[in-house]
Amino acid sequence: MTRILAIDQGTTSSRAIVFDEALAPVATDQREFTQHFPASGWVEHDPGEIWSTVRETCRGAMKKAGVTADRIAGIGITNQRETTLVWDAATGAPLDRAIVWQDRRTADMCRALREEGHEETITARTGLLLDPYFSGTKLRWLLDRHAGARDRAARGELLFGTVDSFLIWHLTGGRVHATDATNASRTLLYDIHRGAWSEEICDLLDIPMKMLPEVRDCAADYGTTDPDLFGAPIPILGVAGDQQAATIGQACFAPGMMKATYGTGCFALLNTGSEAVRSRNRLLTTIAYQLDGTPTYALEGSIFVAGAVVQWLRDGLGIVEAAKKTQALAETADPEQDVIIVPAFTGLGAPHWDAQARGAVFGLTRATGRAEMARAALQSVGFQTRDLFEAMRADWTASTGAVLRVDGGMSASDWTMQFLSDILDAPVDRPGVLETTALGAAWLAGMQAGVYPGCEAFAESWALDRRFEPDMDPDTRDAAYARWQRAVAATRSV
Repeated sequence: MTRILAIDQGTTSSRAIVFDEALAPVATDQREFTQHFPASGWVEHDPGEIWSTVRETCRGAMKKAGVTADRIAGIGITNQRETTLVWDAATGAPLDRAIVWQDRRTADMCRALREEGHEETITARTGLLLDPYFSGTKLRWLLDRHAGARDRAARGELLFGTVDSFLIWHLTGGRVHATDATNASRTLLYDIHRGAWSEEICDLLDIPMKMLPEVRDCAADYGTTDPDLFGAPIPILGVAGDQQAATIGQACFAPGMMKATYGTGCFALLNTGSEAVRSRNRLLTTIAYQLDGTPTYALEGSIFVAGAVVQWLRDGLGIVEAAKKTQALAETADPEQDVIIVPAFTGLGAPHWDAQARGAVFGLTRATGRAEMARAALQSVGFQTRDLFEAMRADWTASTGAVLRVDGGMSASDWTMQFLSDILDAPVDRPGVLETTALGAAWLAGMQAGVYPGCEAFAESWALDRRFEPDMDPDTRDAAYARWQRAVAATRSV
C-alpha cells in the first residue's frame, strides 16, 4: 500500500489529502486560519498559523487514511502564489506577518517605478506587469520597514520565500531553501527566459540575492521531512503554484489547451508550449510547469471576482440564503430584462488591470428582482471569461477553436457552465474531479516517486464529467457581449 500526500495551502485554509496508487483521494483534512486586515487594502497572514495548520492537517489526513509516514512515497505541495514571507535563517522566526497576494499596500511604489520607466524592463524579463499583486515590491516593503533587515539579508541571516519555500524550509527542519519555477515566475524577480533570478531587477528593488531560494523543477528532490514531524522522513518531490497545479491536474500538457479555475476569483491559463508569448493585451506570460529542466510557458488572465459575486448576493444583499440556490433563481429570470452586474469590487483584473474601477449594476427596472440579479451575477463570470478569451485569441492565434477545461466550485453549476459555453462560442469541458489543484500536486510527487505515470499516460486518464456545447444564436451572443463591454467602459469612467 503506497500513498502520496498532497499539501494544498490556500488563501483561507490549509488542506492535506492522501491519494492512493490510482490517484484517487482517500482522506482529507482541512483547517481555516485567520485573515488579518490591519489597514485599508492590506491583507496579512500569520506565518506560524500557516505552518501549524499545514502540519496538523497532514497528521489529520494520515490518521484518517490509516497510513503511517513510512507508507507515503512522497509529498506534493501546491500553494497560494505571490504571498510573501521573510524569516530568520537560523531559527525560522518570521520577520513580520506574510503579505498576501491580494494586498495593495505597494500600489504607490509600483506607480513610481512605472513612471520612472521600469515596467518595460520588468515585463520583458518576468512576463509580469508592475502591480502590487506580485511578490517583488512586497519584499522591498518588508526590507524597508524593518531597520537592519536588508543588511541581515545580505549576510544570509534572513530568507525570502513564497509559501511553498516557507513550508519546505520548515518541513525539512531548515535544511532546504528552495522553490519551483512556477512560484519563482510570480515574484517579479525571476527571468523566465534565462531561468534565473534577475540581478538587474533585484538591484532595482534593492533586494539582496543571497536571501532568494534555489529554483528547481516542479517534480524534483526537495529534501525529506524532519523525522520528528510525522514519525519517519517523507521525501518532498513535487511543487507548483496553485493555478499551475490546476493546469497540471487538468492535464493541459499540449500547446493550445486552456483551463479556468472558478473559486473566489478566476484564473485562466493557456499553454503556449516552448514559446513565451509576449502579450499585447495585458495578459501575463508565466511558466505553466517545468519538468526535466525545460519550462513550458502559458498566458494567464486573472479575474478578481468570480464566486465572490455570489457571496455578495448572499452576504451583502441577502438575495439568496445559500450560494447553490443561485442557479435555480437564475433559471426563472425574466428573459426580457437585460440586467448586467460588473463586479469590480476591488477593480478589474485582466485584461483591463484597472484598480480604480468599481462595481456597478445596469439595466434595473421596477420589475427587477432576485432572479434577475442572480442571473446577472452568474453571467458576469462568463462575460469576464470572454474578455480573457478574446485577449488570448488576439495574443496567440493557435488558441482559436480551443476547448476550455474548467474546475473549482462554480464549475459545478450546469447553468453557469452552459452560459459560459454560449458566450464564448466554444466547448467547455468539466472533469470528473473538480479539485484539480491538489490532484496536480499529487501527480507531480507521485510521478517523481515512480508511483504515477508520465504526462502522456496521465493525460489519457483525464476523465470528462460533461461537455457543454454552445447553443446561443450568434446575434444574441454578440448583442449580449456588446452590452457587457459598454457596462465595463462605464465603470472605468466614473
